[in-house]
Amino acid sequence: MTESGKAVAGVRTFAADVASGFLEVTHSGFALLGLAVAFAAIALTARPDLRQAGEEQLMGWLQARQVAVIGFPVEPGASERATASNPKDLPREQAAVAYWLSKKYRVAPEPLAVLVAEAYDIGARTKLDPTLILAVMAVESSFNPFAQSPVGAQGLMQVMTRVHTDKYEDFGGRFAAFDPVANLRVGVRVLQECIARAGSLEGGLRYYVGAANLPEDGGYAAKVLAEHFRLRQVAGGRAPATPPALVTPPTLSTKAAPDAAVPAAQPAAQKVALLEGV
Repeated sequence: MTESGKAVAGVRTFAADVASGFLEVTHSGFALLGLAVAFAAIALTARPDLRQAGEEQLMGWLQARQVAVIGFPVEPGASERATASNPKDLPREQAAVAYWLSKKYRVAPEPLAVLVAEAYDIGARTKLDPTLILAVMAVESSFNPFAQSPVGAQGLMQVMTRVHTDKYEDFGGRFAAFDPVANLRVGVRVLQECIARAGSLEGGLRYYVGAANLPEDGGYAAKVLAEHFRLRQVAGGRAPATPPALVTPPTLSTKAAPDAAVPAAQPAAQKVALLEGV
């Protein structure tokens, strides 16, 4: 064999050895990687806390990258946190009430659907007419969950948060006053106590507004009962008509009453004093 042939043969042998070694190393590397993955899978299966910690760390890194790219975090689950649902999923009676309130008070029907459904649910459990609960919300806050009066009544049902702080303990504390469902539930409890204390619906509404010991309540009870009357008609599939007049002098009945000519007022000092005793 010539010198050039020997050189070519040597190069081929060298290349073959290099290729064989590379394949062996690669095969061993993949085997080690496979073992590492299998070990990690076994460890994560046996230790859920490690898996959760890893997932949280990875999610935190991804969210940080997202904020860096678009300027704010994206929350795919934000819609689950919202107080809203499709009114079309409600029973016909509740849907009719939700759409009517939405139109009258210029509030989106989706959050109203949740409030109407909750009012019907809690009304069935507390033996209170759900349209009465909704009427109180309408008169108190016009369905503004962040409403606050000059004397500190807050949320949909305008509950005196500082007076009824204990009632919010089951919902995580006083800031739950601005959670629509929590405020509704606490407000219903306060309304129940007021009715029980007064012995009648109209008297309970006077307690609720803080006018139990006043000559008049500024038309508050009449306004709530008038709205209650209209909502009952809507729930029954009828167009709202003018509610019947309240007997004069006022009686402690549960009949509906007309809208008051004078806007409903909430006497500040009296409401604070009376609700502190509820």
